[in-house]
Amino acid sequence: MRILWTLPYLPWPTTSGSKTRQYHLLRALAQRGHRITLLVQSKIPLDDTARQALEPLLERLIVLPRRPLHSPLNLLASPILEYPMRAIINGLAPCLRHRFEQLLDEPWDVIQIEHSYSFQPFEKALQTRGLPYMLSEHSLESLTGGANHDRLPLWLRPFNAFDRWRYRRWEQRVLRQPTELVAVSNHDAELIAQISGRPVNVVVNGVDCDFYQYVEPALHSQRLLFVGNFEYGANLEAIEWALEDILPQVWMSNPAVRLAIAGHAMPASWKLHWNDPRIEWLGYCPDLRELQRRSALFFAPLRYAGGSKVKILEAMAAGLPVITTGKGVSGLAANNGEHYLGSDEGDQLALLITQLLNQPWRMSQLGDAGRQFARQRHDWRVAAQQLENVHMRLAQATAAEAAPLASAWLGRSAK
Repeated sequence: MRILWTLPYLPWPTTSGSKTRQYHLLRALAQRGHRITLLVQSKIPLDDTARQALEPLLERLIVLPRRPLHSPLNLLASPILEYPMRAIINGLAPCLRHRFEQLLDEPWDVIQIEHSYSFQPFEKALQTRGLPYMLSEHSLESLTGGANHDRLPLWLRPFNAFDRWRYRRWEQRVLRQPTELVAVSNHDAELIAQISGRPVNVVVNGVDCDFYQYVEPALHSQRLLFVGNFEYGANLEAIEWALEDILPQVWMSNPAVRLAIAGHAMPASWKLHWNDPRIEWLGYCPDLRELQRRSALFFAPLRYAGGSKVKILEAMAAGLPVITTGKGVSGLAANNGEHYLGSDEGDQLALLITQLLNQPWRMSQLGDAGRQFARQRHDWRVAAQQLENVHMRLAQATAAEAAPLASAWLGRSAK
């Protein structure tokens, strides 16, 4: 199939769960022989490393620059009722709209739009031409925006509440338009179905299980691992909760426990604020396997959710036992006590860590169960097959839409 795939970011390097998802699905669909044109609006310029990673997977890679976050246009448009801020920042882009319209002159089996916040430049052209297309929504922004609300200055919180209201209206507008809708979990699919009034497909988040299959965690190391993208408020809040509340309780029982923290966009101020030799500040690690080999368990005290957590799946695929919250495994059909250990209370999480670090046999049991769960339910091959099924239905709709036009053209030619 010929696929036109749009993204509001470059999917390389894989510094976030969304980028990891896009890269692996692109790779899997390319391996299945599909011809993909990727249209990207990016705040980061395309460099040689990203080009080398992406171009072998694609028929065409088209990258347009996104205007800076603090552009006067963003500030001037911020009061507009029609669009929330993320739609403004990623939209109102004439060059992107024009390039998309040019591409629509070509025949496509599948048109795939990622994220409702990127939809604004494409809306009018898709409505005018009446072409079938799919939209994939990773999480409902009107809900996940709450992760940042309490972190904002008091004077900004009313605007944040206003913007979340705008986003709910935008979601209601956008999610009712596509031919096919895709969510990353059953839970998200239910929420999106409530807004759209339409059935929603699920294409799960995944993990490259073969990549992690030979990792053997250091179960006696007393070392916890957290990995996340710190551009997201949920990850910032998780680290603050861990270091202010949970880890001090763990250290009262076991002072030897260490916490390794890795991820993109880590705040420089953290190392000064929590100046403790038992905390390791590692930054972004493109390959987590060596770090996983030196860790005893994966700890993710997340209190805000949306989509499902790729880093938790990567930990499971590597055989790391996982301790997390209900929000941490949201979107995953994992069972507490079987595939991971969890609680939403800080003191209970501290107790689980203390107890589990003294039970290597239990850690090994959880690690094996998590690895099996990841391979059976969330390998990228599973996700790619789910996406390809959606593409096949969309291609059929596209062919049905094109058939009357083709007949009319043939009729005129015969005359």
